[in-house]
Amino acid sequence: MQQLLRVQNFGVSADGYGAGEGQSLEHPFGHADPSTLLAWAPATASWVYRTDGGGSRGLDDYFTRDYDRNIGAEIMGRNKFGPQRGPWEDHAWQGWWGDEPPFRTPAFVLTHHARPSFTLGGTTFHFVSGTPAEVLARAREAADGRDVRLGGGAQSVREFLDAGLVDTLHVTVSAVQLGAGSRLWESPEELDDRYHHDVAPSESGVVHHLFWRR
Repeated sequence: MQQLLRVQNFGVSADGYGAGEGQSLEHPFGHADPSTLLAWAPATASWVYRTDGGGSRGLDDYFTRDYDRNIGAEIMGRNKFGPQRGPWEDHAWQGWWGDEPPFRTPAFVLTHHARPSFTLGGTTFHFVSGTPAEVLARAREAADGRDVRLGGGAQSVREFLDAGLVDTLHVTVSAVQLGAGSRLWESPEELDDRYHHDVAPSESGVVHHLFWRR
């Protein structure tokens, strides 16, 4: 069975930005409000951090449940891991997620600066450089036959798209306009020459865009 490279539950604004300007430790999404871009997922019954037994069902909840299905490894850009730039000056920083990151697989962080791997909970972070194809080959080996998820941010997704490596994408579009930041696209129709494209509006207000190779 083919190992797919999948983009899952990636949120962008109506003008195509996955994060705003000015990312920092206090503001992981820069000037963007993550509660606006990504509010649909924590509201679902299957949200990974939900403990109260509540939450919505339906289309949004289906995509939240599907996030981990058959995923054996994650690839993420350095900005998704943390706010630092340049050489790693503080190895004590171990990501946004505390002691139990939600990935629970090998996670390959794209960076030009070497750093030792480490494990938190069920997630082992590896810091890698190389072409998108080279990094994907490493992630597929670590995934042990399962699919690889490309977690973002927008620049990393574009690099793998431009290299022709992404098999399926699920992108949620919220109604907010950001005006600047890290942009995935100007319009989702940009991908229609390479991908089949379905659109599914949700009662939560986001629009789910689904792409799979032609």
